Amino acid sequence: MRSRLGGGLAVAPLLLFMAMAFGLPAIAIGTGAFTTSADAPGGVHWTLSNMTTSVHGAYLTALWGSVKLSALSALLATVLGLPLAQAVVTSNSRALRDAVMSASGVLANFGGVPLAFAFVATLGNAGVLTAHLGLAAKGWSLYSFWGLVVVYLYFLLPLMVLTIAPALEGLRAGWREAARNNGATTWQYWLHVALPVLAPSLLGGYVLLFGSAFAAYATAAAMVGSSVPLLTSQIADALSGNVLVGQGNVALALSIDMVVVAGAVMAVYVPLQRRSARWLA
Repeated sequence: MRSRLGGGLAVAPLLLFMAMAFGLPAIAIGTGAFTTSADAPGGVHWTLSNMTTSVHGAYLTALWGSVKLSALSALLATVLGLPLAQAVVTSNSRALRDAVMSASGVLANFGGVPLAFAFVATLGNAGVLTAHLGLAAKGWSLYSFWGLVVVYLYFLLPLMVLTIAPALEGLRAGWREAARNNGATTWQYWLHVALPVLAPSLLGGYVLLFGSAFAAYATAAAMVGSSVPLLTSQIADALSGNVLVGQGNVALALSIDMVVVAGAVMAVYVPLQRRSARWLA
């Protein structure tokens, strides 16, 4: 009894912190999304107009833009990250493996204004590589949808390496040997053995990358502003009143839309991770 009481008291500060850091903002967002602003005609009252507005017009375009950007960049990072992680995991050099994994941990968390500045200096209109390779004459523009995809790959690809590497390490050598003894080629082994086993981890990694790209804001805001419609940029504009004044509650409704998408992402990610753990245990 005393041990349970002591354990409860030990986690009480953490629970209190979580309630204040996550609970209170969630209540404020939920309340504001379904009420009118104080300066609206008739004062504050419950309404669904904010939620309706958040899924129409420019806001719907921004939501769709964020989904497309996140889905495509996450897909490319998944496809490119798998062979890169496999090369790292199977490398005979322990130093190379440790260096790549350490660098991936750093790069996966590198974003915001510094990342935008680095790409502007490198691949912007007057960037070093843009001028050296003549990319502008070939139609390249960093300040576009595909430019954002390239920038997002900078932190999504290392994140995929970190995510899929443990699953690749869980592939048993006996499976490859058994496939080889039965006459299977390397391609057949990956197609019929490795990829089916890795499928939950790959899908889980893709969902994780999608969520990371979907929630990113600072990099896109610093690089393209509102020229590429994204949901996070619309939320910032609505809160600051850059487009229309008094749209703060619509911004909260847009935040609810993001929470719904994030909840759907986690609902898919968690069971996939559990299934992957059972296969590779």
